[in-house]
Order: sequence, then C-alpha cells, then structure tokens
Amino acid sequence: MADRTSFLGGRIPVEVEIMAKQLKDLDKDFFRKILKVVVNAVEGKDCRDSMKSLADNGTVSEEQLSHIIAGIYGLLKEALRLPTSSLKQEVFKEDLRELRISEELIADFASVVFGNRRASLEAAAAQQGPRLPTVEDIRWRVDVAISTSSLARALQPSILMQMKLTDGSSHRFEVPVSKFQELRYNVALILKEMNDLEKKSILKIQD
Repeated sequence: MADRTSFLGGRIPVEVEIMAKQLKDLDKDFFRKILKVVVNAVEGKDCRDSMKSLADNGTVSEEQLSHIIAGIYGLLKEALRLPTSSLKQEVFKEDLRELRISEELIADFASVVFGNRRASLEAAAAQQGPRLPTVEDIRWRVDVAISTSSLARALQPSILMQMKLTDGSSHRFEVPVSKFQELRYNVALILKEMNDLEKKSILKIQD
C-alpha cells in the first residue's frame, strides 16, 4: 500500500479499527448475522427486532456489538461511495487484509460490496444521506444597461441568469461579463488541476 491510499482514506476511521479488533475472536456465523442486519439497515429496512435479537444472543456484550455494527456500517459506507470502476475487488480485499481481518470475513464483505445487492445499497445510501436541491433549469441573456445611476455601469453588458431548483425555488442574479470570464477561467483551472492530480500515481487506485 506504499504507493496508494486505502479506500478507507489516508487515516483509517476509528470505528473500523475497533471493529477489526473485535472480529478476531468472533463466531463466523454470528458475524454473518450482524452483517446481514447492517446491510438490511443500509437498504432502509426496519431492523429493530433483528437488532434486539442480536443483543439478546449473548455472544458478545452490547458494547462490543455496537462497536462491530458501527465499524461494519462505516466500512460499507466508504466502499459504496466509490464506483466499482475505481475500487477493484482485489484492492478492496488487500485493504481489509491490512486490518488483519480473516479471509472468510473478507469474502463476506466483498460479496456485499461487489455482489447483486450493490445497486440497491447505493440507491438506499443516496436517499438516506443529506441532499441539497440541484439545478433543474437555467436561463440566461445578455443585457446592457442604458439608464443607470452608476456611470461606471452605463452601456456595460452583463449576464442575467435565472435558475430553477428541484425544490421549486427560483433564483435570479446578475453577473458582470468580467466576473463571468473570471469564473470561466477558474473553473478551467480547477479542471486542469484535477486532471493533473489524477495523473499522479500516488492517488490512483491501481488494478
């Protein structure tokens, strides 16, 4: 992993580290029951009875169970936010080996992240997360002020823009041509910098 960053980020989340330690002596069948419940919860299903059943099992303490559930949820959340075109299955498994998770449990995690339920998990995670309204429609026109209280603005073109958002709200604003050109330049600069970063091998998730 010296030449790349784990899918969990440069610093492993604390809940994932704690979970990995708790899994060492955990019964494999009980782990699969926990994993199934967490996956159902991510999909938006009511898991209160299932959670109570796990807590009443007595295999681990409530504190240990909460650590394991939090860690599994955090691990799945980080894995599912990356497209499978970027996060390869073998890379995913190698990152879990670095956490000293057993091969059996790694295979179970991989079956969730790369299995048939991936699409429903991604859709559910997107619905549950905080969401801001997006642009539904945008209209613009160039306007020239002929009569204005400011001589500096007289006969100076500007861009009038109107945006309609998905929450039904509408926003109108005026952008001077000079500021629009500045925005266009900065966007192009950011895109170039992003392209340069993608070329750096240290940031690539390798096949």
